Amino acid sequence: MANKAAPDAPPGSAGGTPTRRYSERSRQAIFEAALALVGEVGYEKLTIEGIAARAGVGKQTIYRWWPSKAAVLLDAFGSVVDAYDQEGLPDTGDLAADLKFVLRATADEFNDAAWQAPYRALAAAGANDEELSRTFVGRLMEPGTRVYIDRLRAARDAGQLDPDTDLRIAAEMLLSPFSQRWLMRTGELTHEFVDTLVDQVLRGLRPRT
Repeated sequence: MANKAAPDAPPGSAGGTPTRRYSERSRQAIFEAALALVGEVGYEKLTIEGIAARAGVGKQTIYRWWPSKAAVLLDAFGSVVDAYDQEGLPDTGDLAADLKFVLRATADEFNDAAWQAPYRALAAAGANDEELSRTFVGRLMEPGTRVYIDRLRAARDAGQLDPDTDLRIAAEMLLSPFSQRWLMRTGELTHEFVDTLVDQVLRGLRPRT
């Protein structure tokens, strides 16, 4: 079924009309402005007016598509994260190597200031806003968790993990210590930490002999 988007629908919907192409350009400009500004001024000083000025659009355009700066930032950062989640995890047959490869790359991203600013801003805002927190989890965290669950399922089906392994808990055993260390700054996110984390988790998930 064809997807016909209304002219005033949120940008990013399907369509090839001049209006839709203009909307897509505006959307990208708004996203780029939001991500750049939150890194420059922080979340507290981030404003819809500032985003609009940087993007070269009217603030009414932003308010037509998003109700708040948090919603703009959530979609902006989500558009970046989506590209990674769509790739999935590699499956070379070596689960430990695959997990270490991806988590090392993730650690490098989380140590990048351009990545840190929007993620920390959304996490902090969500701590005081239940609705935003639920959206944050559903939009950003859950898709990534499912990617790990899929890779762990393949490993379990191949006999590399205990057949009784709870895949969601197994994924959270990998991701929760990673996120805790980064969010609370309890330690550095290094490749050595990633390797140790993966080895420790998989040691408890291997088939019992």
